[in-house]
Order: sequence, then structure tokens, then C-alpha cells
Amino acid sequence: MNEPMPSPLKCGVAGVGYLGKHHARLYHALEGAQLVGIFEPNDEAANAVCADYGCPRYSSLEELGAACEAVSVVCPTDRHAEVAHTLIDHGCHLLVEKPLCVSSEEAESILKRANAAKVLVQVGHIEHYNPVMTFLEGEVDQPKYLTVERLAPFQPRGTEVGVVLDLMIHDVGIAMALVDSPIERIDSIGVRVLSPTEDIANARLLFANGCVANLSASRVSEKKAREIRVFQDSGYLSLDFMNQKGHLIKKSGPSLERHEVPVEQGEPLALELESFLSCVVETTTPKTDGSFGKSALEVALTITRQIQSSWNS
Repeated sequence: MNEPMPSPLKCGVAGVGYLGKHHARLYHALEGAQLVGIFEPNDEAANAVCADYGCPRYSSLEELGAACEAVSVVCPTDRHAEVAHTLIDHGCHLLVEKPLCVSSEEAESILKRANAAKVLVQVGHIEHYNPVMTFLEGEVDQPKYLTVERLAPFQPRGTEVGVVLDLMIHDVGIAMALVDSPIERIDSIGVRVLSPTEDIANARLLFANGCVANLSASRVSEKKAREIRVFQDSGYLSLDFMNQKGHLIKKSGPSLERHEVPVEQGEPLALELESFLSCVVETTTPKTDGSFGKSALEVALTITRQIQSSWNS
């Protein structure tokens, strides 16, 4: 006798702007999900998504929460905490886009509330679901030094926070996961260009095991780039998160051998949402759970404070 197919999870999206509309697209397309609706204050954005995917627009977060089992929170970062609280109170499991929120206190309040309500919180550190990261997790062993560069052209979207919380936090999370050692020292510098907060930043993280991570981020670049280099005793890896390719230089006796990396191509956001749905159904802990998101946020906030205090000294 065939096992009955599990019912798809009733999913929603709070905020269907630039990124949220892709969450809606994927919930509509993924086999384990049913897009049951959205909440979005902007009429144009809401109407476009509802027309594309045939889903209703709820007039309040409370109504969305009551209709859903799982919700992506894709509104501006400074609204994450209040939106998350409302949805948690309705028993929704959450995928909150990174950064989790804007302060350690807000992060703690989200985690406490979710724990009390027995709901799952996953933070949208999307690069952790990129096939490049999967390859790195298998190849990186006791790294000595890593350098990450993340560049993007300027867009007004996302400027409610500086480039550290907007972009560099991705690489903070990547470095923390690959090095797996406490951070002992942080040295940072940043510059304002087009917004009131830093638009270009560099941070040097010294880990307890001696590894150093050098992170650079800019949102006023002429080109896009998301590249990492990891140096370890066995050789070094150079990978491109954006184009999902790269190479590995390994020691072979007295010489070096170059190997192209066999990265399996995949849409990181689709892989991230599939992982989220799987964690909800199987009651397992997400790779980038709320605690991970809070830790990455606290490092990013330290970097931000260092940068901004240097402007005032």
C-alpha cells in the first residue's frame, strides 16, 4: 500500500519587494510548499506577486500568521523584530532574512519568543546553502588565512543599515563556520560614500586558533564580486560564490597542482528554502539557526561600532 503524500506546508511571505518576490516564486514552485498568501504594504509590489502566483494579499500580519505554518520575513531589517514577534505569536516557523535584526537585544527577544512558542527560526545566510559553501565545508581543514571580497554597485535598497550588516555579514558567517574557533580580536575600518552609514568596509578577524580572516565589502563598486580564498597547509582554494566555480591548488611533492573545482550548480535561495521546509517537517535544527544568526550579528555590530567610533574620534 502506498504511503500518503505529506501535505505541503502552508507558506507565506511578509514583504515581497526585490528579494521577497523570489521567496514567493519559490514557495509557489517547490513541491513541499503551498504559497497561501503575502503581506506587503506597497500596492504595486503586492499586486504583481498576487497576479503572478494567484495568491491572496492579507491586510494584516495577524491574518497572514493565522493562515500559515511557515513564513519568510523579507521586510527591511529594522522591522524584522516586530514582524517576527507577531508571526511567532501565531505559531509560525520563520525564515528571517539576514541580518536577523538590528541589535543583540532584538535578537535575544526573537530567540526567546520562538523557543517559548516551540517554533523554528532560520536566518537567511544564503551563502551557507550555496553549492560553493558545501564544497568548502568538505575541503577546508584547519585554515590558516582566508580572504573574502564582496562587491556590489550602489542601490538605495538596504541602506537602512551599513554595508557591514548589508553585505559583510555574509562573510562573517562564512568565516565563523569554516574556522570554527572563537574570535579573539577584531580590527575594522570603513568609509561613508553615498549613505549616512559605511558603504565600504574592511575587517580583520583573529581567531583563537591563530587563523586570520580578512573581509572586504563595498556597495559602491562598479562590478559585482563574491570571492573567497582559503589558505591551509595542504594548499589553497579560490572560489567564486556568484558564478559557482573555482580552483584548488594542492601540494604534490615539491610542486603545486591546479584542479578545477567540481561545484554542482544550483540556485542558492531555492536550496535554502528547501532546507528550511525540510527542517520544519523533520523538526531538525537549521544550519543557520537563530543562535548562529545572533552570533554573526554580534560580530557585525562590533565591526560597525569600531568603524563609526573612528569617525567620531
